[in-house]
Amino acid sequence: MEFIIFLSKLDKEILDLLIKANYLVEENKIECLLNKEIKGLHNFLENRIIICTENAKRKTNYRDEKQQPNAHNFKTKLAIRKALRHEATHVIQKCNNNKTVGDIKNLEAKLHQSKRRSLEFSTSNFSGTYAKEVEAYVLEDKPKKVKNMIKQYCL
Repeated sequence: MEFIIFLSKLDKEILDLLIKANYLVEENKIECLLNKEIKGLHNFLENRIIICTENAKRKTNYRDEKQQPNAHNFKTKLAIRKALRHEATHVIQKCNNNKTVGDIKNLEAKLHQSKRRSLEFSTSNFSGTYAKEVEAYVLEDKPKKVKNMIKQYCL
C-alpha cells in the first residue's frame, strides 16, 4: 500500500491499531474512482477503511521527487494522514455504539473555518451525521487523541 510512505510514526501506530480492531484498510478501490473528490471513506458494514491515495495525490498536485521536485508534496502527506485519522474517528464512533465520543457543541467551536466546506460535502454526499462529521474533522488534526481513543473504545 503506497499510502503508508506518507504516514508519520504516530499515524502508522493508528493504522496498526485499526488492524488490531479487526479493520481492513485498503487503498484506491472502486469507490475512489466513483468519487474523485474523496480522500478516504469508512465502510461501516464491512469494517473497512479505504484510503484514496491517487485522489489525494491529484488534489494536492503531488509530483514524484525523482522525476520532478515539488515543494508542495507535504500537502499530500498531510491529506493522507488526515484522511486516515478522519476515518479512524468514524471507527471510534462505531465502537462507541455509533455515537460521537465528545461534546459536539464544544467540538463545533473548534472546527476550523476551512473545513466547513468539507463538512458540507461529507454530510450531503455520505451517510454520516453532522455531529459525527464535525467530530471527525476536528480529530483529524489530533493524532495522539485518535490513537488513545482507538485504544479506549475499540480494543
